[in-house]
Amino acid sequence: MSGSQTRSPEAELGLLDATMIGMGAMIGAGIFVLTGLAAEIAGPAAIIVFALNGVVTAFTGLSYAELAASIPKSGGGYAFVREIFDDFSSFIMGWMLWFAYMIAGALYALGFAPNFLELLHVYGIVPPPGQVGAIAMPVVDATVPIAFLLAFIAVLGLVALNAVSTAASGSAETIFTIIKVSILLVFVAFGLTSPMFSGAEFQPLFSEGTGAAAVLPAMGLTFIAFEGYDLITTVTEEVENPRENIPKAIFISLVATVIVYLTVVTVAVGTLGAEGLADAGEAGIATAATSFMPTGLPVIQNGGALIVFGAVFSTLTALNAVVIASSRVAFSMGREGQLLPSFGQLHHRYGTPFVAILASAVVMLASVALPTQSAGNMSSLFFLLSFIIVNVAVIRLRRERPNMNRPYEMPFYPAPPVIGVVLNLILTGVLVEYLFRTDPLALVLSVGWIILGGIGYVALNRLKAPPKGELTGTDTDITPKAED
Repeated sequence: MSGSQTRSPEAELGLLDATMIGMGAMIGAGIFVLTGLAAEIAGPAAIIVFALNGVVTAFTGLSYAELAASIPKSGGGYAFVREIFDDFSSFIMGWMLWFAYMIAGALYALGFAPNFLELLHVYGIVPPPGQVGAIAMPVVDATVPIAFLLAFIAVLGLVALNAVSTAASGSAETIFTIIKVSILLVFVAFGLTSPMFSGAEFQPLFSEGTGAAAVLPAMGLTFIAFEGYDLITTVTEEVENPRENIPKAIFISLVATVIVYLTVVTVAVGTLGAEGLADAGEAGIATAATSFMPTGLPVIQNGGALIVFGAVFSTLTALNAVVIASSRVAFSMGREGQLLPSFGQLHHRYGTPFVAILASAVVMLASVALPTQSAGNMSSLFFLLSFIIVNVAVIRLRRERPNMNRPYEMPFYPAPPVIGVVLNLILTGVLVEYLFRTDPLALVLSVGWIILGGIGYVALNRLKAPPKGELTGTDTDITPKAED
């Protein structure tokens, strides 16, 4: 491995690859499992829920685009905060993001297992997922649930791909994302032309009893479906012409994802109805596809099987994207001296952040042991907090360095970041209030992770501190600031 901290990753990803990383993460399992939840809470207004979440996301997307063009460093939100805020603040930002990406990876891996088993069941290879037993371990007297084993295999496979080649992992992300988007477009095409949709009824728009007030809680619980465009900024140094391509990739992925979400949710509500979609729960999209798509299709068999097929690719692309993102945050923190130095080194042969990838994979696999609901809520909370901080960062950078080179400047400044802060604060407040009532464990674990990070920060600084009485010379920053 390289011992040089000045060595940078090679730019092996193009605009299409960067865009697919964002879309691959955003159009993940959320579109398949969260539509039923949104319909249950907000009724037909689930369509409005996804539209408003797209608007909220767009404001923060503008901040990410401007910062990425101005500070072309890998690490995403951590790199931006490192440039502007003090040492401890930037560490906490990176610590939150790193964990949030790894938690998301564990959830995607666990989501891959039942979808893959269901796909095998469709073709008669295995029994229904609920009837598949555990596997006995030959060496130790224990059994391992098949879902854990499949999650483990999925993580290891994508980690190996990322460890040996950034270009290969980027190409895989592009291919898998194109496949799953194509599947969703087939779903939309059949749905819009089906007799069930021609008689669609979207009134009353809001659920009885709760009315429009149900929109905000539904937004808070489904907002994670729009998390993903920020992953593009974690690989900034590995993208060709990043000052131009990163903002383009953010906007293209956001617009495309919002269009896909709105059309899919509209078809699902229009064919099953909000009540039917809510009753179907996580299987809402598959149930809708089965209801209006023809049966006896070659290879695919029926609409439900097609959606299961798409769900497998969705979980894989989302998992691959967060493997990329989590390792790049850890790599950036290691390079800045805020994690062990080995995290910030590139493999001498593969040119990838090898140690950062392996360390992220270990924590990701360990996160599988966390309660699934609490882990998902922790991830949502950390992402919302990071979005608030990024919007504040763009405001501070404008004030403190007004003459900085900004290849892309957001329109109507300062309105977008201010609105982004306010909207994300509202969603954070709604989510925290919901967690206090329903999932206090998620709040306890979140605070515990921050405290653990603070302890690690102090311990690492003491290890780096020279012995008392030793001359240290002039104090300098670990990494130079981005050029103005």
